[in-house]
Parts: sequence; structure tokens; C-alpha cells
Amino acid sequence: MEIIASLEILGALAHPTRLDAFRLLVRHEPDGLSTGQLVEASGQSQSTFSTHLAVLAKAGLVLSEKRGRQQIQRANISALKSLMLFLAKDCCQGHPELCEPLVAELTCC
Repeated sequence: MEIIASLEILGALAHPTRLDAFRLLVRHEPDGLSTGQLVEASGQSQSTFSTHLAVLAKAGLVLSEKRGRQQIQRANISALKSLMLFLAKDCCQGHPELCEPLVAELTCC
């Protein structure tokens, strides 16, 4: 992952509404949620939430697919994985002992 891509993802998640929506989508993998369900969970208007959803989609964190008459939103787990690996590998700089506590906590997920 490049620095620019990681900054775009981090920037997209740096808002409470977007972070909450992404976390909700991660919890609903692999089925995802309809856009309407996300709007309802956010407590915001459709137009306001659509702006947040567009930011997440532009950053590559949310994937949209049409199922019947509904748009289903899904978390892009591979984008999350890439970001986490980028940050861990960059921070550790060849010193695995620095990342061992992080890896140990993630293995229980």
C-alpha cells in the first residue's frame, strides 16, 4: 500500500459517522447491509449519509452491489487488511518483537 492510499483510508475513517458505518459493515460481513439500513442506523438524512458513504467508497473501504431493488453495502476487508499490514510493517521496520503484542491481540479476533 502506498502512503497516499493509506492517508485516504485514514482520512475517510477520521469522522465519527463514517467510522461507525464502517465498523457496522465489518460486523455484518459477508452479507452487508442495505443503504437504507445504514441510513437508519446513522440517524442522519439520506442525503447527508450518502455523502459519508461516497467518501468511504472513494477510499476503497466500501463496496456496493445491487441485489434486486436494493443497493447492498459491504466492507472491503482486503482494504482494511492492507492498511493494517502497511502500518504494522512500516512501524516495525524489520523488528518483529515490536509487532508481536499487536499480532497476539489480533489472533484472538
